[in-house]
Amino acid sequence: MIGLDSVAPWVLFERFLPWMPRMRQILSHSRYGTLTSIDPPITVPAWAVMFSGADAGTLGLYGFRHRRPGTYFDQYLPTSRSLREPMVWDHLSRVGRRVCVIGMPPGFPPPHINGVYVSDFLTPEGGAEYVYPPSLQPELDRLTGGYPFDVRFRADDRERVGRELIEMTRKHFAVARHLWAKEAWDFFALHEIGPDRIHHAFWKFIDPRHPRFEDNSALRSLAEEYYARLDEEIGALLDLVGPEAQVLFVSDHGSQRMLGCFCINDWLLQQGHLTLQGPRPTAGTALEDTSVDWARTRAWAAGGYYARIFLNIKGREPNGILTPDQAESFRVHLTDELAAVRAPGGGSLGAKVLLPREIYREVRGDAPDLMVYFGDLSWRSAGTVGHSALFLDENDTGPDDSVHSFDGVYVVTSPASGATGLGSPASLIDIGPTILAAFGLPNPPHLVGRPIAGFL
Repeated sequence: MIGLDSVAPWVLFERFLPWMPRMRQILSHSRYGTLTSIDPPITVPAWAVMFSGADAGTLGLYGFRHRRPGTYFDQYLPTSRSLREPMVWDHLSRVGRRVCVIGMPPGFPPPHINGVYVSDFLTPEGGAEYVYPPSLQPELDRLTGGYPFDVRFRADDRERVGRELIEMTRKHFAVARHLWAKEAWDFFALHEIGPDRIHHAFWKFIDPRHPRFEDNSALRSLAEEYYARLDEEIGALLDLVGPEAQVLFVSDHGSQRMLGCFCINDWLLQQGHLTLQGPRPTAGTALEDTSVDWARTRAWAAGGYYARIFLNIKGREPNGILTPDQAESFRVHLTDELAAVRAPGGGSLGAKVLLPREIYREVRGDAPDLMVYFGDLSWRSAGTVGHSALFLDENDTGPDDSVHSFDGVYVVTSPASGATGLGSPASLIDIGPTILAAFGLPNPPHLVGRPIAGFL
């Protein structure tokens, strides 16, 4: 299984396919199509949903950062220990199957499985032990000259970003080839974060439809070079794998051009739902760096690919003011207000409000009270405050050209149905159960995901 983070159908099947001769060859004898992501379509939790068959609410994962219960701004990053359901490799390990997993998030600290696990891009700087079993770590360090987990990609020096991403991906696949050759694995999975980073840093150079498109041939060519090198690395790995193994390519979500940012907390201030004390903060100030008047605040939000809105509820928050009944009516009021927000061009911003209790089988952890997508995710949510306008052209946390979309990809070599070519859309949450079924293992009945007939 080769996981290509953030790859959309347009990216793999159209825009970069001319630079990927090996992928063209693979597609000619494979079943491929759209892999529909989850709510929310974010790397964490999407990969965990994929390989567990549980929805994000059941896993208690709603994005990269989570609020600790009973606090306003105390946040943490999920780790492998945050997972509340077993993954595919856990099920396989329990029945004695040999598995190798490289870079699958959240993967730090590396889980103890029946095989090898190399940690993911969320590995903290200086993370001492990133491989299980740890005896392999010196070997991988020698092979790579220092295993790279990620690249600082929200930056203006795109040339540096592109070159480092090419080198990072090269080293990841070198590790994959090295580990593949060690034994006859039953299940082998590699996650590559590089495509996601290329999209964030280069989308306005590769997509003429981007509102801030720049016709920069050098940077456009560098993005194309990345995909050409990725194709070479895929080919080199598959040459080792050989034709007897079934290969599955998947992505966790897609990418699309970012139209800009909607300043959700500035909007809540404007509507009178959030109140600050003291002088007006400077533009781009994190809400946690301000003085919030919690006695007069009904709601606040965390920014990102979507807005996570939290209500200041009595008995749950340290200084809550809304009773549960008031919170319910306020949710309705807030939903109506969000629906009325207009985009800079005058049309509707297209705010889509989701309630976790309505979309998930179970709601665990610190779920937001409202999940809000703007413009089908084409508008990012800015959580910082002090801006002079409610809409920003750029990301408030650093240079960024793309946001996520719901359409990822799948490519299956030698599908059980025998059919090749463009197939029907599949659902990301069904991939893990489908893999278990291919090994003859039962799907846990309490999960949402179900095996896809004739897929593998």
